[in-house]
Amino acid sequence: MSLIDIFLSTLNITLPVFAMVFIGIGLKRLRWIDQAFVNTASRLVFRATLPTLLFFALADADLAATLDPWMLSFFALATLASFAAVWGWAMLRVRRPLRGVYVQGAFRGNCGIVGLALAAGMYGDAGLSLGGLLLGVVILSYNVLSVIVLAAYQPREEGAPRGIDWRSIFRHILTNPLILAVVVATPFAVHEVSLPPWLTTTGDYFASLTLPLALICIGATLSTRALRKGYRTALSASLAKMVVVPALATLLALAAGFSGPVLGVMFLFFASPTAAAAFVMAKAMDGDEILTANIIALTTLMASLTVTLGVFALRAAGLI
Repeated sequence: MSLIDIFLSTLNITLPVFAMVFIGIGLKRLRWIDQAFVNTASRLVFRATLPTLLFFALADADLAATLDPWMLSFFALATLASFAAVWGWAMLRVRRPLRGVYVQGAFRGNCGIVGLALAAGMYGDAGLSLGGLLLGVVILSYNVLSVIVLAAYQPREEGAPRGIDWRSIFRHILTNPLILAVVVATPFAVHEVSLPPWLTTTGDYFASLTLPLALICIGATLSTRALRKGYRTALSASLAKMVVVPALATLLALAAGFSGPVLGVMFLFFASPTAAAAFVMAKAMDGDEILTANIIALTTLMASLTVTLGVFALRAAGLI
């Protein structure tokens, strides 16, 4: 296969995902959808359709072929290393009030939607199974690390000290619908339980709403207006998230011996744009929500280029 053929086939994987994001931007501009729709649809995806997608992807998975403890451990270690490296850089180059938001934006990817959609487009059900397993690590590590760094730079009112509410963190982790879906689906996969065809078909219908609806919502929430309010710090965090972190993490994965679909899915997760959840968490913890919105917008817009080029380079080299 020539390089042109590889590049065109790569576009066939990445462009549909990012096209849906731009469709969301267009629908919001045309006022065919509004913020109320986005809020409702986002809740539906998070609480119902995405957990359903993960459940059926994992329940039908061959864990003997897909469950790789070393893959999960490496991804967790790589996430921790990128978090620490970005924090160290921020302490040298970023103003203290912005450091928490900067670090979160530069390491926390939208793996649950964009990463999973790309994994499904590239590897089908196998990509969904691998992505679903990695999501357990993603949800746990991203939430805990984000709270730690945001709390470290959280503004404190005089006489009202604030600390990290670990009980709340653990409660949110234990009640997270995505984690629950992974936990519930695992026994079905381990014991190879066959689900009734009517239930599988119904679940597939419902789960098929997830990716297009979620991607449209991402597009509808992007704010180019926010980008006019300052972009240097946002650009630095975005370049770290979309170029530096995925490049270094993927090189480490290569050095650790990963290749094929495992390496491909890990790259897609490392290269995912900043998660929209970062905005919610930054706002809840008195972080700079404008900077967070800037980072989310920039990384999402950059992803169509950086992810495509990254996948092309890995495929051209015969690594995935």
